[in-house]
Amino acid sequence: MTNATASKDVVLAFSGGLDTSFCIPYLKERGYAVHTVFADTGGVDAEERAFIEQRAAELGVASHRTVDGGPAIWEGFVKPFVWAGEGYQGQYPLLVSDRYLIVEAALKRAAELGTHIIAHGCTGMGNDQVRFDLTVKALGDYQIIAPIREIQKEHTQTRAYEQAYLEERGFGVRAKQQSYTINENLLGVTLSGGEIDQWQTPGEGARGWCAPADQWPSDALSVTLEFKQGEAVSLDGEAMPGHEILAHLNQLFAPYGVGRGMYTGDTTIGLKGRIVYEAPGLVSLLTAHRALEEAVLSKSQNRFKPTVARQWVEVVYEGFFHDPVKADLEAYLASSQRCVNGSVTLSTRGGRVDAVAVNSPHILNAKGATYAQSADWGVEEAEGFIKLFGMSSTLWAEVNR
Repeated sequence: MTNATASKDVVLAFSGGLDTSFCIPYLKERGYAVHTVFADTGGVDAEERAFIEQRAAELGVASHRTVDGGPAIWEGFVKPFVWAGEGYQGQYPLLVSDRYLIVEAALKRAAELGTHIIAHGCTGMGNDQVRFDLTVKALGDYQIIAPIREIQKEHTQTRAYEQAYLEERGFGVRAKQQSYTINENLLGVTLSGGEIDQWQTPGEGARGWCAPADQWPSDALSVTLEFKQGEAVSLDGEAMPGHEILAHLNQLFAPYGVGRGMYTGDTTIGLKGRIVYEAPGLVSLLTAHRALEEAVLSKSQNRFKPTVARQWVEVVYEGFFHDPVKADLEAYLASSQRCVNGSVTLSTRGGRVDAVAVNSPHILNAKGATYAQSADWGVEEAEGFIKLFGMSSTLWAEVNR
């Protein structure tokens, strides 16, 4: 490959959706040879994966690669996120954090091709552009092309423009892509666009994996997870890699509608963002981990760890996946997990999941006392503790009566 040819090669992070489909003819018409990379982070089945590969070929790419991103997303994101145990602004479970692993897969392909030109289908209004661009900048010296940002300079109704652009060139657009922006991966599903953006009731089409209430199974579901140092290592007694556990949890809890919610948050660029999200497996995993952690961590740990967790979540949400502070925070989170060992039984009848049983050799039980039931200390000791513990407050009340 000559340098002249290499300079026109571009690697496009590709999902098969409207935005990235638009990017292919847009880039080709500007003289680029487009090489697509789909990082399969576990949210699609074999049929959808085949569709994505067929879509890339149909649109005329120079080459296409599908990369298994399941192990990477578990190690790089799920483990520390579960250790943290906090959603962004107390709710959103960071379902698009696969973006960081997608960038790494695209850059690996760029190295193989000898090019330093990277493209993505992020809009100029959202957070993903920040995540993509900052990750690329942290990992090397690359030229970044963002076709959707470019067309937004001239077109306000970008989705309609993209659809017309593709149809004029003989490429169809899926019906669901005409209404919503849909992202699926191992972590879950996010949906935006249409009435969701208008703060209206989501339509029937705004649904991913989670079954509606009238379709929930009549029998309760019960599963048991085992953890070692805060990491899930087995499901119902069967040891398996973490990303497989999460995939199984998605399949088990989605029919019960677990993990579906609507969220409005403060985006990185300052706009309000509203989405429907579905994360049956991740929400179940977080529920189990928190139940175990609450039982084995000290009071000081349980009070302090959320401070570190919120900082970690904000760093990841806002695109600083490779900032050194993330590694610093993860060092504390990893340390906090050294005794988070044991098993948790989860149960659901639909809509929510509860941790109903916890078993661990590290549960902080006092041998001679049980809360609100029995104690191995006397009345005088209890009264003395209360007197000293409340001294400052009691003095304030006495002085200022």
